[in-house]
Parts: sequence; C-alpha cells; structure tokens
Amino acid sequence: MNDTFLTDLTALRRDFHRHPEFGFDEHRTAARVADVLRAAGLEVTEGIGGTGVVATLQRGTSNRAIVLRADMDALRITEATGAEHASQTSGLMHACGHDGHTAMLLGAAQLLASEGGFDGAIRFLFQPAEEWGRGAQAMLDDGLMSRFPFDEIYGLHNLPGLPLGHFETRAGALMSAEDVFEITLTGQGGHASRPHMIREAMLPACALVVELQSIIARRIDPAEIAVLSVTELLTDGTRNALPGEARILGDCRSFNPEISAKIEAEMQRLAHAVAEAHGVTAQLTYSREFIPLINDADLAEAFLDAAAPHSKDAKMRPAPMTASEDFARFLAHVPGCFAYIGNGETSAPLHSPTYDFNDAALRHGIATHMAIARARLPE
Repeated sequence: MNDTFLTDLTALRRDFHRHPEFGFDEHRTAARVADVLRAAGLEVTEGIGGTGVVATLQRGTSNRAIVLRADMDALRITEATGAEHASQTSGLMHACGHDGHTAMLLGAAQLLASEGGFDGAIRFLFQPAEEWGRGAQAMLDDGLMSRFPFDEIYGLHNLPGLPLGHFETRAGALMSAEDVFEITLTGQGGHASRPHMIREAMLPACALVVELQSIIARRIDPAEIAVLSVTELLTDGTRNALPGEARILGDCRSFNPEISAKIEAEMQRLAHAVAEAHGVTAQLTYSREFIPLINDADLAEAFLDAAAPHSKDAKMRPAPMTASEDFARFLAHVPGCFAYIGNGETSAPLHSPTYDFNDAALRHGIATHMAIARARLPE
C-alpha cells in the first residue's frame, strides 16, 4: 500500500464527499464504485436492493465466502466544514463518513485483487440507505442471500473520539434497536387572546413532552439500557393563534424487545391520559426501524486478532452504544462482526455539519479489511 495508491484513494473519497446522495439515490456513487471494481477485475452486479452493488473476488478452490460491507448514503444536512472538497449539493453532506467507508472497501478490493492471499470468495457489498434503516433489508429482499451466498459478514464504522489507528468492537450486543414515534394531539385552535373558547394543542403537547421522560425514569428497570428522545414539536399555530394540532416526534433506543413493547404501551397510556385531561384527542404511531446489532462472540475475537497487527490498539468495548445500524439485519441471517475504527480525538461528532472523515484512517481500514478476509479464508 504505497503513498501513490493512498493519494489516489483519498482523491476518490473526496470526490464522493463532493457529490453526496441520499438513500436509494446513490446512482452516481454506485456507478463509480462499480467502475473501480470492474477495473480491478472483479465480477460486479449493480442494482441490488435499488442502488446496491455486490462484487465477487474468487481465489483458490474453497467454497467458503465472506462479505465485507460498506455504506454509501449521505445525510440531509447542510455542510459547514469549509473544506475544499465540501459538498456541492445543497442540503446534503457525508456527515457520517460513508464516503470514507466506501473508499476503504474499494481500496481493500483493489489490493486483494492484485495480491490475493486467500482461498475462497470475498463479496464486497456496497449498501444504500443505511441512515434510514432500509438499505440492508432492501438488499436481503432482493435475494442477496440466495444470489450471493456467504458464511460470515464484517463491517467498519468510523468513530469520532476514538484515536486514529485504534479499533473497538464487542462480543454480543454492540448497538441498540431504534423505534420511531409520532404522537398527534388534535383539538380546536383559535385566537391567542381567547384560550378559554378553544381546545388548543400546544399546552397538552408541552405537558406530554415532559411526561414522556417519566417512562424511562420511572417505568423501566434501571438495569436495562433505554433512551427516549423527543426530537421535534410541530404545530399548525402562528404567533397570535393557538394551534389545534400538535405533533410530537422522536425515537427510543433499547436492546430488549420486552422493553421496547413496554415503552410503546406506556407512551400510549400517557398520550391518551394527557389528551383527556386537556380535552383533546391523541393518536400514536410507533414503528421499529432498527433491530439490535448483536456480534458473534467468536468472530468479534477473530476480528480483533486480525486487526491488531495493523492498529495502535484493538480491544473490546466494555459497554454497548445506543446508536443504531442496519448492519444488524445481515447479522440476523449469518454470524459476523461490526467494529469501530478511530476517526481521531479531535473529530467533529457524527451527523454534525462540521464533521469530515479522517483520510489518515484509510490506511488502517484497508489493512484491516484485508487482514480479516485473509484470516477467515486462509490459503
């Protein structure tokens, strides 16, 4: 992996960054990915699950196959990095580093194609629409497992705050489920000077936002990990008119399906109780978007063993994170391991307008992708 190779790959990563695409719209990105893979001599199939790309590299005689996966989609965030390679698409940016994940995996594919060092099939999976939790399932629904069979799957995600060259993972639960909710309170709006003549929705909405916090604080066992976040409060009011409708939106994170069910039941109870107290009606929509990400214990150890020679540190995390990842959908079908690669201690947070992937992490990510492939498909 020489400096010229890394310079070219950095330029490719920054090209992806300049041209971000939202989930299932990654047409330019997918086309560039496919072109690079074909030029390296891989067998490439496009359009899996919409805009997904799967490429296969076969060596030797083994019938074993593993998947190395990257995500390609960007976020609806307006970039504020000021970088020369900043997004050229208004309102979209790679604020989670998927441009870097894609570049790392392309680099690994190119080097594995030229160097070999394994026996079996490596499938390089470039997934759309991770951010809203639909891309993995779309690829599975499009016959991924039957069309491109594999035995194990591995993925990397950059982590701000984790030092450059460091890796972390965890045996068992690594990331949480994410449930999404929307509560609509409906009454009768009217003039702000005559609240006694109407059944406005703002006051009960504000009361409900506060009451919802009691679910985790007073209804969930403190030994369980759970988070409930209200992220939006939207109304049809204006400065001098009290709203007749208010919508409360947010998400919940947990690792236990029973906890998820209890949160939904308590939310339903509170929404109707608060609504009745204020003379309005309530409707709850609750959906489960992401499932918990559960790593195979043996493969988590295998990942760290493979990563160690190419890292400054590779270790198990003591506790899971309450972020979510639809890589979990693949792990529901085959064993595998998802892990974090350091983006540096001074990196802006993920999903921040000032975030950027650390190009110095490319070398570590490429080497680790290659190492786990060779370790799991030994010659």
